[in-house]
Amino acid sequence: MAIQTTNPATGDVVKTFDPHDADEVERRIQMTHDAFLKLKSTDFAIRRDWMNQAAALMEDEIEDVAALLTLEMGKTLEQARAEIAKSATTMRFYADRAEEYLTGSALEEPDAVGAKKAYTRYQPLGVVLAVMPWNYPIWQVVRFAAPALMAGNTVLLKHASNVPQAALYLDTLFHRGGFPEGAFRSLLIPASRVEAVVRDERVAAVTLTGSEPAGRSIASIAGFEVKHSVLELGGSDPFIVMPSADLDAAVATAVESRTINNGQACINAKRFIVHADIHDEFLKRFGRSMSALRMGDPTQATTDLGPLATASGREDIHELVSDARTQGAQIHVGGEVPEGGGWYYPATVVSGVTPEMRLYAEEAFGPVATVFKADDAKDALRIANDTTFGLSSAVWTQDEQDVEFFTSGLDVGAVFVNGMSVSYPELPFGGVKDSGIGRELSAEGIREFCNLKSVWQA
Repeated sequence: MAIQTTNPATGDVVKTFDPHDADEVERRIQMTHDAFLKLKSTDFAIRRDWMNQAAALMEDEIEDVAALLTLEMGKTLEQARAEIAKSATTMRFYADRAEEYLTGSALEEPDAVGAKKAYTRYQPLGVVLAVMPWNYPIWQVVRFAAPALMAGNTVLLKHASNVPQAALYLDTLFHRGGFPEGAFRSLLIPASRVEAVVRDERVAAVTLTGSEPAGRSIASIAGFEVKHSVLELGGSDPFIVMPSADLDAAVATAVESRTINNGQACINAKRFIVHADIHDEFLKRFGRSMSALRMGDPTQATTDLGPLATASGREDIHELVSDARTQGAQIHVGGEVPEGGGWYYPATVVSGVTPEMRLYAEEAFGPVATVFKADDAKDALRIANDTTFGLSSAVWTQDEQDVEFFTSGLDVGAVFVNGMSVSYPELPFGGVKDSGIGRELSAEGIREFCNLKSVWQA
């Protein structure tokens, strides 16, 4: 894929960038290594000031950066602004809490191990390579980079090739905030050149947010090099609705959860599993609400649903819908590629999906919802867990027995009860099964790229 900005609303190429050559990549890797030697010896108060200054810059520049995100990947301006605001909030969150999260613990009875003192301390690993996707071009990076930098690590970013201007914005942001030059550098390189960077001895660890195949590739290389990796991969999140649920609230949230970011988020609700007693009513209301969404120019305030980010992404999602239709699934809403320019795809509702259909097992990365009928709670749990993914989930019920049953039984990294799956800096974020390994955000996220060192003193 060429490194270029292409407007998804029109399909027009806006700007093309030359990849960094081998000499420039070498220079940037060395810069991040040199910056680490400086950053690791600074104290938390200094890093806190730098991070807060970088957050203030982002807040001041929110309109320009939001317009850039809408241009490069097609999210609505309202959602782009929300992404920038959330990113700045998370930067301030780690500025305030990094020291607390990285304070080690002392053994209360050190004589039990024959010591005068015994304690632990957290120390940064070094240069961390981040391989990031296009769907949240600022947030996906910041939720890793803010804790990594506050811990004293430095960052190399290999961003998706269709959001180069977002990558270049981040390339300068942290240095403008006060961090040492080189503490954060972006690499404009194709995917084929990532392996060499992972294997570079100056790179201590790697994190990837993206597809399952990309995660397997990066993890295998990092494993061979004995380097720590954190992976946040795909999701096919279940959204379970039981008879006691507030149906109006469940339907409204289902629509938002399926179509936020134009349906292109790993934690979008994708499979709607509804108890048989309310299935038909839910399907009717859900379909009506999905069909009412206004698809169009993402720069306009009246738009609910913008284009998909890439032409290939639209092809992939339509192939899934077409395969399901051919094998007997019912398409209640949407399901057709609209005429005209840009990579638009309508909000789509499908039922009657069976295991033989690709849509049953594959992640639908676009505004396509599958609705399943469950006989009871046990059947709903069976359907929900019948996937290789395990990122997040939502359960709608007023029954506390249901709450306990699903929160303990779902094979996922998070369960949201009567709410929408969302990432918060206060809570750990990550999945199980093919949805990845490791955690981002909260205390767990900042500790992922630290060495937990035990100290024993006679």
